Amino acid sequence: MSDTYTYDAVVVGGGPAGATAADDLACHGRNVLLLDRAGRIKPCGGAIPPRAIRDFDIPDHLVVARVNNARIVAPSGKEVEMPIQGNGYVGMVDRDVFDEWLRDRAASHGAERRTGTFDRVSRDPDGTAVVEYRDAGGDTHRLRARTVIGADGANSAVGKSCVPETRKTPFVFAYHEIIRVPEDAKDWNAKRCDVRYDGRLSPDFYAWIFPHGDTASIGTGSARKGFALRDAVGALRRETGLDRAETIRREGAPIPLRPHRRWDNGRDVVLAGDSSGVVAPASGEGIYYAMLGGRLAADAVEALLATGDVRALATARKRFMKDHGRVFWILGIMQRFWYRNDWTRERFVKMCADPDVQRLTWESYMNKKLVRRDPLAHVKIFFKDMAHLLGLARA
Repeated sequence: MSDTYTYDAVVVGGGPAGATAADDLACHGRNVLLLDRAGRIKPCGGAIPPRAIRDFDIPDHLVVARVNNARIVAPSGKEVEMPIQGNGYVGMVDRDVFDEWLRDRAASHGAERRTGTFDRVSRDPDGTAVVEYRDAGGDTHRLRARTVIGADGANSAVGKSCVPETRKTPFVFAYHEIIRVPEDAKDWNAKRCDVRYDGRLSPDFYAWIFPHGDTASIGTGSARKGFALRDAVGALRRETGLDRAETIRREGAPIPLRPHRRWDNGRDVVLAGDSSGVVAPASGEGIYYAMLGGRLAADAVEALLATGDVRALATARKRFMKDHGRVFWILGIMQRFWYRNDWTRERFVKMCADPDVQRLTWESYMNKKLVRRDPLAHVKIFFKDMAHLLGLARA
């Protein structure tokens, strides 16, 4: 395209948020360009709930495993099994394959794809936004755009340059290793996630082993600067007998801890996914929330393009927080209290053995909404929580 061509939208970042936004806008008939860096794979356990599969039409072949149980391990080594009742499950996807399929779907519906590294958003003399990026050879290109969606990750360059409120964001730094699971692996269950709450493996978050068919993600995270994430993953692999397994790749990246207070510049830029801070506290879950954020950003952009009312951009955050703000608030409190030391972690794992806790946790996770129809169960959990908090219950 010539330098005078103007896209309806340029989406920066081709992960689940950006690819979903580009796809939705292309399906609306908008001329949209999707700009993504080459070879970028986010470190991620790869879990997606059934609601994501339903809402975003994810085909079965992308789900490499269906988990029906979680094993929660305390600092003392005590284990709690959390089976999912009925036909419920947690879907597992490989991010390299999954993200590329989402980008290809957007292209199949009319989005233009380009590969490059975002530099900045500047302005033409008429005030139109210009997305500047560098290609693999280092040459700079300019893309005029009526709107811009920043979906370029937790350290969003679009956010930092266009929405200053995103600059001071707390992070958990995540690191994982993708391994090929040996055929003779001991204590291995291809339908079970292992979650370990242990200060040796993470002083303020958790470590995990997530199955992906014949591979697995082994990782940990921490907001504490200087904590040796690689050493912790190495220790976890040795303790589980997976230290000799083939390592396919290693990845690390920051994960934002809370939604930003503002997602748009009040003019023509809106953020989505990690760029807007929508990763669930306590769990670090982000794929569903990223795709939802991408859809809400696309809806906001579509409304702006249709009406010219810049206030439409703010609806992306308003809609997200209306449906999920309370969940994020509760999970944030839970992480700050229960993850703070091994004493509280031990009691948290003990709580996970409660049938009411398990049922409400899985129902809320799979359907992405708080379970309100069983008030007695919530009351019971409240008093059990208080007993553990006050040290009145045995760990």
